[in-house]
Amino acid sequence: MNVVLVVVGLLGLYLGGELLVRSASALARALGIAPMVIGLTVVAFGTSAPELAATLVAAFRGAPELAIANVIGSNVANIGLILGLTALAYPLATSASFLRREVPWMLAATVLVLPLLFDGRLLRLEGLLLWLALAAFLLAAFRTAGAPDVLVDEAGGAATRRQPWRDALGVAVGVAVLAFGAHALVTGATALALIWGVPERVIGLTLVALGTSLPELASSLVAALRRETDIILGNVIGSNLFNLLAVLGTAAVVHPIEVPAVGLRLDLLIMLGFSLAVVPLMLLGRRLGRRDGALLLVAYLTYVVWLYL
Repeated sequence: MNVVLVVVGLLGLYLGGELLVRSASALARALGIAPMVIGLTVVAFGTSAPELAATLVAAFRGAPELAIANVIGSNVANIGLILGLTALAYPLATSASFLRREVPWMLAATVLVLPLLFDGRLLRLEGLLLWLALAAFLLAAFRTAGAPDVLVDEAGGAATRRQPWRDALGVAVGVAVLAFGAHALVTGATALALIWGVPERVIGLTLVALGTSLPELASSLVAALRRETDIILGNVIGSNLFNLLAVLGTAAVVHPIEVPAVGLRLDLLIMLGFSLAVVPLMLLGRRLGRRDGALLLVAYLTYVVWLYL
């Protein structure tokens, strides 16, 4: 049954990713908003929903170590696995504005979370601070959004504004299918890991983190096939931001988190290392090429093997 759940989860991730990317691209065009902004907000928040659900459930069930490990492991997987695989599939061109605006936001969020979690605790007041940082990011992101597109009819006469509600519905359905697929996959994979005697912290940093990051992976790979580079980069950077600010912030406000600080500090530094590694790779030629993707992927696989050994 666990193997069946894994297979069903993978199928749901592919179908949901295809629908989400196609609908998000159309929604960006309909609203006249840059695809990067849609990726940073709508797609990123939607694909981060599984991380939020898994983290809240883990916190309420008295497994705070699993909750924190899920967020850290997801952020590492977003950069090492997802950016690595998508760059291998299709080299990702980056713009100067992206390197100047969006990447610093992700680094700032990572640096903000580090001292808050270094003592192994995340209190309600600290969670509210993360919410304020998220609000500042959203305001900054939507300031770059343009005005809605006005379409001219074939006769060149009266212009009509596209109705975006169908695309928004497609985004919602795509996120729901992704969440279902991720849940099925995480349930099956985690059960198999527990049967094999894998520790809870390692499960959180790898299987649960990978499972809740699969919506980002599925949507990014589909976007790579559709040559939607802006959505890929916006999705990964935005998902890391939402994981740190929205997921950890909400978890702390709802149920303050306390975990052993010793192992957590090393995991936080590894997450910071992966986040910092993106900057020089993107600066070289303003693109993530296949060689860069291979480096990120090898680094991630090495990290996972090290965890299990």
